Amino acid sequence: MKKRYYITTVLVALFWAQLNVSAQEIKIKDKIVEKADTSLVIGMTINFTEIEVPSNQSIVCTPVIVHDDSIRPLIPVIINGRNRHILYERTGRNFVENQEIELRRHNGKSQTLDYQVHTPFAKWMEKSEVTLVVDECGCGWDSLLSTCSPLFAINLAEPIVLKPLLVFATPKTEAVKARSKEGSAFLDFPVNKVMIYPNYRNNPQELRKIRETIDSVQGNKYATITEVCIKGYASPEGSYLNNTYLAENRAKALSDYVNGLYHFKHATFTVDFEPEDWDGLEKRLVTMNLADKDELLAIIRANDLSDLDKKEWKLKTLNGGASYKILLRDVYPALRHSDYEVKYTIRNFSVEEAKELLYTDPKQLSLNEMFQVAQTFELGSWQFGEVFEIAVRMYPDDPVSNLNAANIAIQNGQIEQAKRYLSRAVDTPEKKLAEAALLMLKGNLDEAETILSSLKDNVGVSEAVINNLEQIRLKREE
Repeated sequence: MKKRYYITTVLVALFWAQLNVSAQEIKIKDKIVEKADTSLVIGMTINFTEIEVPSNQSIVCTPVIVHDDSIRPLIPVIINGRNRHILYERTGRNFVENQEIELRRHNGKSQTLDYQVHTPFAKWMEKSEVTLVVDECGCGWDSLLSTCSPLFAINLAEPIVLKPLLVFATPKTEAVKARSKEGSAFLDFPVNKVMIYPNYRNNPQELRKIRETIDSVQGNKYATITEVCIKGYASPEGSYLNNTYLAENRAKALSDYVNGLYHFKHATFTVDFEPEDWDGLEKRLVTMNLADKDELLAIIRANDLSDLDKKEWKLKTLNGGASYKILLRDVYPALRHSDYEVKYTIRNFSVEEAKELLYTDPKQLSLNEMFQVAQTFELGSWQFGEVFEIAVRMYPDDPVSNLNAANIAIQNGQIEQAKRYLSRAVDTPEKKLAEAALLMLKGNLDEAETILSSLKDNVGVSEAVINNLEQIRLKREE
């Protein structure tokens, strides 16, 4: 008859183990390992079908939990032959008082025991092994333990989830928050004229662009315009001397026009000119598809032609002037332009002011002011991360804003986004730390360890390095 001793509900597992008992086998299956509050549940199905126990003999099977020098024997199972079983029952021993399980072996018949027990949980059991000590000689489980092989391993430790520490870079403080807005106006002038005609051809639209740029700065209550710069350019068409006159005086005319519209208290005006925009011609020609483009570029780039009028003549006469006509029609008008730049400063803000502006008008803030706002939030909070996400939107090309945004992306598990940000960050210990963090999250622990080891002596990141190396060590031991 099959006897069952239940201490808690039997769970189904997927494990078989085998032991030799005098050339016979005790089979173990249906492993149970479960932590329940302060107890550890150990269970298994013990199959005695293949062993025989003489009528006057006993076998004692003792499951034992082992880890290094720590040992916890569990409730033993006494398998008695017929006469031994009768004697055992006459003694009146029972499970409750004696903490042992007894059963009679019916030789030649199928016989199993569903074994399950609770034992007080200890920390060392998180990573341990269960061994079944089979005592046929009455020697005691402790003397036989060293000769037994483990049945199965216990691993109840929480999985190591890598959370690499990162170091955020502090942006430099700007003593003066200097900013600028710039653009190009393509004004139309009658031939050889230098006076501004506001209503001539496309001039209304081009002049409006300049006014809108200046107005956008003037309308900023935190900004002060410090300088307005205008630089005029002419195309290579015509003589260099005449183009010098046109470029200089058209730039002056535009400066006078702007100065007449506004009355800046502290701003200065700077006027400059480039008689012929050869750089602009070269850039545009590179993008064009002309049969003799290489020859045209060779003429433009030739250093031996110090006389620009001769250079322009070579362009005009190359291959009968077919390509020059295209340049004259499609490129030269764009070379006659006036570039303008409005320089201004924005006042500095307290942390409380910056905290408000971050969500209403972040373009007023410097990176350092945004960083100071981030320090008012808990590290790792969504508010903390949001500050750096706003910062990289306002300063998309800044190496520091990209590094810090990469750190936030790493913390959020956004690997590809982090890699894009890091590609725009400069090579610093903080960037290397972030690169090692990416490798850790991808499971490339060896590569990550190599980078981290190279950073050990860097004071700025050493604490994070030590922490991350320890995480790698624990992950490997998992």
